[in-house]
Amino acid sequence: MQIEKRLEELGIELPPPATPAGNYVTTVQTGNLIFTSGHGPGGGEGPLYKGQVGTDLTVKQGYQSARQVGLCLLSTLKNALGDLDRIKRIVKVVGFVNSAPTFTEQPSVVNGVSDLLVDVFGDNGRHTRSAVGMVQLPGSIPVEVELVIEIES
Repeated sequence: MQIEKRLEELGIELPPPATPAGNYVTTVQTGNLIFTSGHGPGGGEGPLYKGQVGTDLTVKQGYQSARQVGLCLLSTLKNALGDLDRIKRIVKVVGFVNSAPTFTEQPSVVNGVSDLLVDVFGDNGRHTRSAVGMVQLPGSIPVEVELVIEIES
């Protein structure tokens, strides 16, 4: 229960796990890898923002939204695995940012989830990453994130 203890030290309480909004599942395991579906912000700490970063929202608000998405992803993983200590490494983060046409700071926004994962998992939270801008996201959410993680065999 090292990760649970770490979450407690950080003052983090996970929101309820996500439920699919359509005909898909939230995680798929193949071998020792788990792929998550795209998650948006929901529940957890701070306000839930809507809109485009660079038009309706600041980089800081986008960062906070990305952090909330990270909390939702951790909740989904805990639900799927039963224990977050089974996570060996965060392999990849793919972040989609609802961006104004001239907005170019997507990496700064996606740092919200990246920083959370490193805070929680230490060096095992360091990952490869993509941070891309999108003209719109479902429900006008500011950030959507997918993960690939490696679990203990």
